[in-house]
Amino acid sequence: MTELKNDNYLRALLKQPVDYTPVWMMRQAGRYLPEYRAVRKDAGDFMSVCRDADLACEVTIQPLRRFPLDAAILFSDILTIPDAMGLGLYFETGEGPKFTNPLTCKAEVEKIGIPDPEDELGYVMNAVRTIRKELKGEVPLIGFSGSPWTLATYMVEGGSSKGFTKVKKMMFSDPQTLHLLLDKLANSVISYLNAQIAAGAQSVMVFDTWGGVLSPRDYKEFSLQYMAKIVDGLTRHADGRQVPVTLFTKNGGMWLEDIAATGCDAVGLDWTIDIENAKARVGDQVALQGNMDPSMLYAPLPRIEQEVDKILTGFGKGGTGHVFNLGHGIHPDVNPEHAGHFIKSVHRLSKPYHL
Repeated sequence: MTELKNDNYLRALLKQPVDYTPVWMMRQAGRYLPEYRAVRKDAGDFMSVCRDADLACEVTIQPLRRFPLDAAILFSDILTIPDAMGLGLYFETGEGPKFTNPLTCKAEVEKIGIPDPEDELGYVMNAVRTIRKELKGEVPLIGFSGSPWTLATYMVEGGSSKGFTKVKKMMFSDPQTLHLLLDKLANSVISYLNAQIAAGAQSVMVFDTWGGVLSPRDYKEFSLQYMAKIVDGLTRHADGRQVPVTLFTKNGGMWLEDIAATGCDAVGLDWTIDIENAKARVGDQVALQGNMDPSMLYAPLPRIEQEVDKILTGFGKGGTGHVFNLGHGIHPDVNPEHAGHFIKSVHRLSKPYHL
């Protein structure tokens, strides 16, 4: 068992007592930090950073040098699995990720296999091992993956989408093919996350970025049931500790009860739901992560502090199970000073809630 100097993040996810509310930020390693931009410029492109264990380790740890964060998150991308399936991931400047070989029919879905996490995705596992070693037990390391539905949207659309017309066309005209793809992706995510856990990840998170574009019926059929399958298939104990699992669906506030019922340890909240309402609905079952609007970091420092206090008050006293976070990733043009004030405010203002 690896001794952790700060295990508040893991304890909060498991609804155990903590001295203060732990905090980390989605995309905390990234473009808002000048030191990250320097590494990426030298590396040439985003995936070159991901594929180099030392560079991935460096940018993972950069925000921890600046801020007293309670967790590190692996620097990688949600689309590593589709890339390893042979779809040809690349990034267009200003346009986001794209695939050279998007999926268009059942025959193409049948051809793709489940990647070996220590072979095709071995660079990710090398990064996890390198980061765990470099962290020296200061804080836990979070591993992650995209959800099957979210991965499928990129694989069928060929990249980012506004209308999701191609994947929804498949969903309604050929649901068997989409279910075949989603099942392969669920099995791939299970293998991928379990390999991250074996390599040293101490908690894992599934990002369902596009679950919120579905109707309630279709969300349960095409997104949630596959995340539930992942939760059932994950290694839940490693290195002498329980490995908490967090599920996050952007714009998923209407489905909190269903997400909590999967058996996950924590539910991530975006900023479109009131945390007091979320806690009343599912707080007895799971921990909650979130949920300040990322754009609040543009505000003056006193306004940021005021918002932190509002969310802490909403979650309330007399309990545990809250990991403070933004409701989605930090914006690239945020002033790092504002991010630092946010983190320190969470620590300072949350202590009275844990007496």
